[in-house]
Amino acid sequence: MTDYELVIIGGGPAGLAAGISARKNGIERILILERDKELGGILNQCIHNGFGLHTFQEELTGPEYADRYIQEVRKLRIECRLNTMVLDISPERKVTAVNPSDGMFEIQAQAVILAMGCRERPRGALNIPGYRPAGIFSAGTAQRLVNIEGYMPGKEVVILGSGDIGLIMARRMTLEGASVKAVAELMPYSSGLKRNIVQCLDDYGIPLMLSHTVVRIWGKERLEGITLAEVDEKGRPIPGTEEEISCDTLLLSVGLIPENELSKDCGIVLDPSTKGPEVNESLETTSEGIFACGNVLHVHDLVDYVSEEAELAGKYAAQYIKESKASQPVECIKEGKNGQSAVYRKEDKSSRPAELIREIRLIPESGVSYTVPQKISPARMPEQVTVRFRVRSIFHRCSVGVYFGERCIVQKKRLIMAPGEMESIMLSREKLREFPEIKTITIRIEEQMEEA
Repeated sequence: MTDYELVIIGGGPAGLAAGISARKNGIERILILERDKELGGILNQCIHNGFGLHTFQEELTGPEYADRYIQEVRKLRIECRLNTMVLDISPERKVTAVNPSDGMFEIQAQAVILAMGCRERPRGALNIPGYRPAGIFSAGTAQRLVNIEGYMPGKEVVILGSGDIGLIMARRMTLEGASVKAVAELMPYSSGLKRNIVQCLDDYGIPLMLSHTVVRIWGKERLEGITLAEVDEKGRPIPGTEEEISCDTLLLSVGLIPENELSKDCGIVLDPSTKGPEVNESLETTSEGIFACGNVLHVHDLVDYVSEEAELAGKYAAQYIKESKASQPVECIKEGKNGQSAVYRKEDKSSRPAELIREIRLIPESGVSYTVPQKISPARMPEQVTVRFRVRSIFHRCSVGVYFGERCIVQKKRLIMAPGEMESIMLSREKLREFPEIKTITIRIEEQMEEA
């Protein structure tokens, strides 16, 4: 069994940023495990621009953004193993993996960072009646076929779901000569970024049909067409609104799911809303020494936010490793009366003193679907903690209310809020210490009263 200070599972943008951050915070023995044949993750197939505006203050393509981090990983000589599938993580941070060159092997880590990303929700989760003809793809699979493999999935396209990948593929398929007939969305609002709706649909005259879904798939060997129908407020098809559209390709952009099979097997508690691990202010999961960041924690809309979060995970994992070393018994040599030396174990007192850690639970209410982190401790947190969250529907002229117990501490006014764009607020340690008795912090959306 090989020992490492830090093992990072996933070599996408989150894993790369976390590894760089940990190295810069003093950790030497770092290993990144990536199941693909190259680093970079999903960014390698995202050849459109729009990445890096926050991180690098310039507009980059996905591969360009990934390359910035890959070059830094190489410069810092961080070890990476490609074509490596992680099979298991134990609560004691023993990682079992397999690859063609090493076979099956085990690694004992002092800390682990989960950065496995997310996957697309498949057709099987949608319960659409019909056969299983060729021509039905997830939007991400179609993106890889077009941008990396050089194949066109089809020429007449309908896209179900208005997630960002689906919107981007509407433009991409159009640029490659396909006819995108419609983008249908079950909800009464788009789940993608506003800029993608404008740049990928409006600029190309592609209709966005809100409150619509596919109720029938036609064709046995190859897709021949689909039936769209309008849905009511409960998502049920409305009889008499059916419309048949001929097409040879249906792309599904119906949501992303964090890759948390390893997390569940390890016994980590998952948040039912995010489908990712519950974490504290240090991005540490409920399993000690195991941290999470990026889309495996919760689905982000911008990769810049993934990198920012991953840098924090690398920093906090480095702090954990250093504190664990400081609290371990050390070997000392003591001279005996007869001149002989004896080795004995002595507890190192340099670690911070044990204290009763008070944890405050963050409660999403009234339009807020989740928060990350889910709990914070004033004793452990830095001066400020960024709390990220999403809203459940579109809100106009509203405010974000932050309540310490029953008392409103922050009220942040917003003209519009939408589920497709992640929101954030800042909590300060100084403010929390003014309320030593609170056990919960509630974040809710409040409607603003119209001025008379």
